[in-house]
Amino acid sequence: MSKIKIAQFGLGPIGLETLKLAATKPWVEIVGGIDIDRDKIGRPLAEVTGDPTIRHASVHRSLDELLAKVKPDVIFHTAVSTVSAAFAQVEPMVRHGINVVSSCEELLFPQLREPELAVRLDKACKDGGARLLGTGVNPGFVMDVLPVCLTGVCRQVTAVHIQRVVNAATRRGPLQKKIGSGLAPAEFEQRFQEGRAGHAGLQESAALIAHCLGWKLTELVETGKAMVASHDIRTRFVEVKKGQCCGLHQTAIGKVDGTIRLTLDIKMYLDAPNPHDACQIEGDPPLNLLINGGVAGDGATVAALVNAAPRILKAPPGLLLMTDIGVPSFA
Repeated sequence: MSKIKIAQFGLGPIGLETLKLAATKPWVEIVGGIDIDRDKIGRPLAEVTGDPTIRHASVHRSLDELLAKVKPDVIFHTAVSTVSAAFAQVEPMVRHGINVVSSCEELLFPQLREPELAVRLDKACKDGGARLLGTGVNPGFVMDVLPVCLTGVCRQVTAVHIQRVVNAATRRGPLQKKIGSGLAPAEFEQRFQEGRAGHAGLQESAALIAHCLGWKLTELVETGKAMVASHDIRTRFVEVKKGQCCGLHQTAIGKVDGTIRLTLDIKMYLDAPNPHDACQIEGDPPLNLLINGGVAGDGATVAALVNAAPRILKAPPGLLLMTDIGVPSFA
């Protein structure tokens, strides 16, 4: 079997870890990276990642610069959270016939917020013979794909309820800041209302579940509140005083004609006790799933990206949902 030529767009913490995991796969050939960081441009990826097994590949300043040397089969895209921001980055890739697996949260279900851009991306994919997929752990698995899989053994489903509790003290620095660590609670909630803070992709998770279950949501409401520190907290990245924001409590509720069909509830804060992921399916049969400890987000996100690469190549060209490809698995 010929190797899949892989490139990485965005060399932040997730991008670097994605490259390092990809380098361990016997079916991968890493051919380059793309980043706007002047300190990284032109340097060997082996040096940037600290992985000497990544040979003969370096960091480029643009897609055009990379394509002047090699054309990858798949690009891992780990740069932005919104479809509007991702469009300018990924549209040229798929137009050139390059498949893209992205961690952009809104790309999980881009039809929700950007239906016109979704149509344009789908057309660009089909014109170029490429595939574009948004994935990750959350969104991308825990609060959407996994519950959908559970319903596969149900004769009937009337509601889906999902909860996630994450100890953010174990997560990367950018995430600890994104959830408002160290802000005044009122300031975090103001930023949440303005779309400048909080967990991205919760509404997309709800929309994907509703799409898969054939539910046309007549109402989808998202709320976000600050979790307030009960004690001083210090991590490798932030320092939070008692009374300051140490994370978030975010919910999304989906209704069909006034009846609640979906509840998604996530608490992500520093020193959160009893981290876990849970899902209850109201139906026949009813199901109740609990993952003690939860799914560790950063490492699992990297795995979700890498494991999706060979699967998208087996799908028809187009803008894909996670439920359009083969069942996620390690091998």
